Amino acid sequence: MPSHPIRFETEPHFFLSAEGWGNPAHPPLILLHGGGQTRHSWGDTAQKLADQGWYAITYDARGHGESDWSVTGNYLVDGLVADLKAIIRQLGTKPALVGASMGGLTAMVLDGESDESLASAIVLVDIAPKAEQKGIERIFAFMSSHLESGFGSLEEAAAAVSAYLPQRSKNYDPSRLEKNLRFREGRYYWHWDPQMLHVWKNATPDQQIAYEERLYQAAQRLKAPTLIVRGGMSDVVSERVMAEFLDAVPHVRSTTVSGAGHMVAGDSNHAFTNAVIAFLEEIYPPHRS
Repeated sequence: MPSHPIRFETEPHFFLSAEGWGNPAHPPLILLHGGGQTRHSWGDTAQKLADQGWYAITYDARGHGESDWSVTGNYLVDGLVADLKAIIRQLGTKPALVGASMGGLTAMVLDGESDESLASAIVLVDIAPKAEQKGIERIFAFMSSHLESGFGSLEEAAAAVSAYLPQRSKNYDPSRLEKNLRFREGRYYWHWDPQMLHVWKNATPDQQIAYEERLYQAAQRLKAPTLIVRGGMSDVVSERVMAEFLDAVPHVRSTTVSGAGHMVAGDSNHAFTNAVIAFLEEIYPPHRS
């Protein structure tokens, strides 16, 4: 069954673009991408999950891809969580949530700050309440480097991605990047609102400390069965960060995908998807035909 387009209205006249994979009558799960990515960042994961008997929904977060941009610059976690709540309300059931980086933090805050869990299971992809600052700075540097100038070609964009993600295959097909870029006035630009990066980078030290504490409190109050999948080469969630997280939140399971960096699903899609399936089959079984 091919994917089909979906639009979610999460605020009056504010729409998020999405795709549904598989049979809508099957147990739903939502895949939430990371900052600066789009719903296309999951590789073959959504299709494989649908093939196994789940109904997989991928959506572009606000300010990303084909979803609406916030005119007020509302790109902090509260806006992202409100969108996710609205989508779950429209589904009318408790889905599993698979969130990478920004998407994982969204799922964590949703579940940790809700009186009753809105999710049947959660998979956090290379994210924890506290991250390695050097890894975050490297992400911001990459997102900032071509913000104004864009790229002259898909090959130029692919070369920038290869420099940022050296563990990726050197045979990467540049055309795969086209869905993550906007073509405007003869150049390609990333498919996200530049105001979003400005909002994130201008958080004060006090705001960052308060946010980290908020995330720890949310993590400690996670109610849905939760798995964290770490990239073995990640510079965002190091072994130390993972150990601190599991010590503070002992009811969370963990696994590591060796050879993958922070972008686990893109670096090692097969191993990542298998880890997600193994966890969900136990916690949130798919439809069996």
